[in-house]
Formats: sequence, C-alpha cells, structure tokens
Amino acid sequence: MSIVLIVLHIIVCIALILIVLLQTGKGAEMGAAFGGGGGQALFGSSGATTFLSKATTMAAILFMITSLGLAYLTGHQTGGSIMMEHEVTTSAPIEEKAVTPAAEPAKTETTAQPAETQQPAPSDQ
Repeated sequence: MSIVLIVLHIIVCIALILIVLLQTGKGAEMGAAFGGGGGQALFGSSGATTFLSKATTMAAILFMITSLGLAYLTGHQTGGSIMMEHEVTTSAPIEEKAVTPAAEPAKTETTAQPAETQQPAPSDQ
C-alpha cells in the first residue's frame, strides 16, 4: 500500500512542477514592466479560469492528500524499531580490563622560602 502511495506521490510532484512551469505569469509581457496597457490587468480581475490553473489546483490537492497519507502510514507502522529486528552477535567474548587510574606525577619537595618582607615606605614629615 505504501509503495503505491509513494509512486503516486512522486507522479503528482512531477506533474505539479511541470504544470506550474508551463503557466505564464500575470503581466509577463515587457510592456507591463514599463507601464504599458497590459499593466492595468496586473492587479485587476484575472478573467476566466484556464485549464492549467484548474490542473494546478487539482495537483496541489492530490499532493496534500498523498502527503497526509504517507505521514499517516509512517506514523502507524507496526513492528517497532529497525534496531530491534537484528540480534547482536559477537564472534568473541569481550574481555573486561581493570581500569587503573593514571599515574600521578612525582611530587617534588620544595623548601618553603620566606616571603620578602616589605618595608614601610619612608614618610616625608
């Protein structure tokens, strides 16, 4: 069922792309860009609905229906995760090694040197 829906979705996608590319835009003439007579119709009434605009509407509706159908089928798949289907097999048992802490650097003994004593600054009296 999902294979048929995927194939139908791809066909509808290609049809929608081709139908939109076949249509000419409103005011696509050069005169409309420079304020010619056809420029008035740019924001006016669009006139009769053409076959291509009806086909675009139908292709868009089919695209939405197939998208929703694919989303529904994907969300309600049975069988769980793909990862649950395969068993983990190992050819050799895993050896556990004891974890030893990193060797600490050797501590060197330092002799404490007395801090320099600061003498008070002479005051000018």
